[in-house]
Amino acid sequence: MTPQLTTLDRVQASLGRRRRKERLLRASGLLAILFAFAMLGALFLSLISTGHSAFVQTHATLEVYVDPDEISEDRLPRGGFDAVLVAALDRALDGVALDERSTRRRVGAILSNGAQFQLRDRVAADPSLIGQTITLTVPVSDPYDQLNKGAIDPDTPEANRRLDDDQIAMFAQLQAAGLISTPLNWGLLVNADSRFPELAGLKGALIGSAWALLVCFLISFPLGIGAAIYLEELAPRNRFSTLIEVNINNLAAVPSVVYGLLALSVFIGWFGLPRSAPLVGGMTLALMTMPTIIIATRAALKAVPASIREAALGLGASRQQVVFGHVLPLAMPGILTGTIIGLAQALGETAPLLLIGMNAFITSAPDGPLSSATALPTQIFIWADSPERGFASRTSAAILVLLGFLITMNAVAVFLRNKLERKW
Repeated sequence: MTPQLTTLDRVQASLGRRRRKERLLRASGLLAILFAFAMLGALFLSLISTGHSAFVQTHATLEVYVDPDEISEDRLPRGGFDAVLVAALDRALDGVALDERSTRRRVGAILSNGAQFQLRDRVAADPSLIGQTITLTVPVSDPYDQLNKGAIDPDTPEANRRLDDDQIAMFAQLQAAGLISTPLNWGLLVNADSRFPELAGLKGALIGSAWALLVCFLISFPLGIGAAIYLEELAPRNRFSTLIEVNINNLAAVPSVVYGLLALSVFIGWFGLPRSAPLVGGMTLALMTMPTIIIATRAALKAVPASIREAALGLGASRQQVVFGHVLPLAMPGILTGTIIGLAQALGETAPLLLIGMNAFITSAPDGPLSSATALPTQIFIWADSPERGFASRTSAAILVLLGFLITMNAVAVFLRNKLERKW
């Protein structure tokens, strides 16, 4: 006859199986974390390997004779600045035959199209330079920049290269003369967009994003906090308030493209606000961010102990004094954390900004919230869609800049939470 197992025997018999399952669970969690870090590392390595070259820019330093026959003070800012630069290149190349127009064009193509405007601005600012020889450092054009950075292999068959053997030889002669340098590309941050990759920068997108985020903050922060205070502290508990809470939670999960369609219909279609304006972009992002701020603010208000409210009411404070004098200051760290995270999410949104036209080609930085502008995500979209090879590295570099801002904002949120949060 088989003896019956006691409860203790059954528990001891199952301990091995339970421990194996626990070890399996721990291993699964560890593998999931390692996989996430591996994918994140692969993303950053891919962006850095592609975009690191955009943080430096190839320049040529030339001794430029500001020829009075080509540039005269009474014609400024007009003049033959391109001819003066070609002549400077000719001297640097030990007298290339420039009799043929095609040869002059090929020599002039070494320098960026913006080089002549850089020379123009310098001479226009100081006309006394006419007739003198000045040292000018200007960016080279994108094909030669790619050549200097190793993106164009001289050993590739000539028919498959953007530069032929003669062009590569001319650039090698400039390198041998020590006229080529590769400094940090500050133009990536201080220049606006351009159709020439070597001149394109993020200044317009950075300022446009700043204006849009400012408008978003000024709208969503006070309205979000006000709505959260009413729902959490003042609203009666009935079906109407429950319906509002459910809809706010649903709005937080609505795809961002829906907010773009709403803004296109209401702000631009009904109100007649200008397309591509940071004001419209900020209002659109405020609609998208407000549910997040409301939810975060309500969670921060709930975290404040009820005893603080009861003590304040017991001492004769009004409901308003309790909320604004005691509860809200104690909940502010959590509110700020949720707000910063919501703004960081808004900074990376692309779809709603594309729908309201903030993907226009703008060659100057906006001077106000009503000026046409782009934003960082839409600038990335524009560059990623460009056929020029030089924009590929700038796209990755712009993504790294955007990720830097996002990481910084999230780090500030974590710092504020750890610094100001109170333990109850």
